[in-house]
Amino acid sequence: MQTFDELDFDVFSNADWARLDESHARNIRAHWPDGHYTDGLDQHIADLVALFAWAPNTRIKSHPIRIAMNELTAVTGVMQGTFTRPMADGKGGFIQPTGKKYAINMATVGIWNRQGVMDEEFLFWDNQTFYQQIGLA
Repeated sequence: MQTFDELDFDVFSNADWARLDESHARNIRAHWPDGHYTDGLDQHIADLVALFAWAPNTRIKSHPIRIAMNELTAVTGVMQGTFTRPMADGKGGFIQPTGKKYAINMATVGIWNRQGVMDEEFLFWDNQTFYQQIGLA
């Protein structure tokens, strides 16, 4: 659980992607709240970079619920930030920032290997609430 706390509180919250391999396997499969998944640490980092591109102050500072059993961990937290920079729309354009803050409940479930890093990560949050808070829904 200490590694998970450091992942969210230090690595994620400070966008220190060079340290992501401390908690993630090179071939990590990451499942995202919209239903898609990616394979590989490089792609996972690219997705995280894209998340921080439009909300560079994104952060998670607490895990009120922390569960660990064998190779499984699960934590909850509040991911928060502010939509201050243009967001890629996936069609070659950009959505202009609204300046709105967000604070959404999130959960992460991890499956860890014998080397002490995650082979698979499941990310959960309510995208509808997220988009409402940043002014896109």
